[in-house]
Amino acid sequence: MSPHASQSLSKEDQRVLLEIARRAIVEAIVHNRAWRPERGRDAIAEPRGVFVTLERRGKLRGCVGQVAAPDPLAQAVAHCAIAAARTDTRFSPVRPNEVAELTIEISVLSPMAPLEAIHSRQIEIGKHGLMVVCGPFRGVLLPQVAVEHRWTRERFLQETCDKAGLSEDAWKLPETQLSCFTAELFSEAAIPAGVSHSSGSVSGMGSV
Repeated sequence: MSPHASQSLSKEDQRVLLEIARRAIVEAIVHNRAWRPERGRDAIAEPRGVFVTLERRGKLRGCVGQVAAPDPLAQAVAHCAIAAARTDTRFSPVRPNEVAELTIEISVLSPMAPLEAIHSRQIEIGKHGLMVVCGPFRGVLLPQVAVEHRWTRERFLQETCDKAGLSEDAWKLPETQLSCFTAELFSEAAIPAGVSHSSGSVSGMGSV
């Protein structure tokens, strides 16, 4: 049930993606103008699922992602970064004076791997994220969420169902589709982006 491998990201790829996320937010929130990065090349040009998480002063400020993005990873990161800052309904939109205080974290997803309920014991806390789909309902939780909350395997499944708006035991139903995935996780806290938080200048990335 292991997710299929994708081309791994180098430290330079990670740094570039963090810079893209930062500039996309600066352009949208501070300057109120559209900006889209070039598609890039190699690993960051592949279509990949991705989530962008924003924190401010150690607290969650927004998180939006795409499980399967049709666009190149570089452009999906920009889209999700802006959405996390503007449209996460759990929070008010990020204000211009908050942008410099944001810390950006990116989770690049592997392809989804189907998982039968009877094989749920193969889920590894800290390694696998989960997606539950039942009819029009879908819930996704990243691998790090279970670690942060110290959940057991079963609790992780229950919370993913709850995220989807389903009953806690919906993952056991035959009509429910379970999938797992892994994620490459990196953040500005570990890889400071070479970009000005005020100007949003990103070397080598142009608008389209």
